[in-house]
Amino acid sequence: MLPSEKTAAPDLNELLRQRHIRALIFDLDGVVTQTAKLHAAAWKKMFDEFLQNATQNTGKSQAPFNIENDYPRYLDGISRTEGIRNFLASRNLKIPLGKPEDTFENQTIWGLGNQKNAYYQEIMRQGVDVYEDTVAWIKQKRAEGFRIAIISASKNCREVLRIAGLETLFEVQLDGIEAENRLLKTKPEPDIFLEAAKALNVQTTEAAVFEDARAGVQAGKAGKFGLVVGVNRKDASAGKELLELGADLVITQFPADE
Repeated sequence: MLPSEKTAAPDLNELLRQRHIRALIFDLDGVVTQTAKLHAAAWKKMFDEFLQNATQNTGKSQAPFNIENDYPRYLDGISRTEGIRNFLASRNLKIPLGKPEDTFENQTIWGLGNQKNAYYQEIMRQGVDVYEDTVAWIKQKRAEGFRIAIISASKNCREVLRIAGLETLFEVQLDGIEAENRLLKTKPEPDIFLEAAKALNVQTTEAAVFEDARAGVQAGKAGKFGLVVGVNRKDASAGKELLELGADLVITQFPADE
């Protein structure tokens, strides 16, 4: 338990009652599945190769990608293209957008994103671990009549759910593919959460958002949702930051059955 966070079991369930919450919207990576670390590893592998090339081409040394700092700050919960732009800007680097069919050799944003996705899929096929406390709590809430949705900036969301055996757990699923098709703005804009609430046929004030990413918490707050819950599987400083960004509550794990 982290000292700066509220983790007692009654807190979350009591807040749901107090705020008359009827629907629960979960981010996938880092909340339901332990895939955030897989994304981070794939980003590091791709960016380290890119940065090495950049150093060779420009003669200016670039430090390797740092999972602890770069991933949560520039990429976590954000679409591939926006995440790549964010990270490159942090290194004062700029490359063309390119085309969706580009490869890494093209050195475009699309090419880098495709390479990262290829690395991620390689890692993902080795298996997907879930957070058992999250899954158990969702099943409990489903039995109590809550509407349940899952969202993700990842275009691999449905495949992850299939590998993890969670395809039927959520009545609404919105991923990066649908977000792109519907022209939804990426987090920290609230678009994907608003779309999920609409699909569940609830008002935002009747829905709770569960997020581990900074941008996700900001999106939930911007959407004026009835409850924004930060899920912190990291350390006390990360939990404090989620509170500062607008989370109403931060938990380190979901409460056991009442």
